[in-house]
Amino acid sequence: MVRTIFITLVLSYIGYSFLVYNYTAPAAEPPELAKAGMDIWQSKNCQACHQLYGLGGYMGPDLTNIVSDSTKGAAYAAAFIKVGTARMPDLKLTDEEVNKLLAFLTWVDKSGRSRVAKDQVNWYGNYQIDKK
Repeated sequence: MVRTIFITLVLSYIGYSFLVYNYTAPAAEPPELAKAGMDIWQSKNCQACHQLYGLGGYMGPDLTNIVSDSTKGAAYAAAFIKVGTARMPDLKLTDEEVNKLLAFLTWVDKSGRSRVAKDQVNWYGNYQIDKK
């Protein structure tokens, strides 16, 4: 009797562990405004100078967590996106395009931290989000 209960508990534990460790949460779909901002990010080739998640160009700063940065924030980012700097060109974006880009950066900000863990970087420099 005790042996049957023990075997049942062990098998239940193994089965439950298998289900829990193999479960993957569905990816969060970005809102439409963020998708439009991602299109602008790609069409203006922002990744040539800026980084997301520590990957991309090195001329400009990593923008992964610019919106939640307590010393910067969305207004700071909007000002630089709108006007540019000596090193960053004025892209002549409309207010609507700036808002779309900010929506994209806000969505990126909520999705993670700026640095990828070293164990997720492959020997050839790419990173892998899900190790399966």
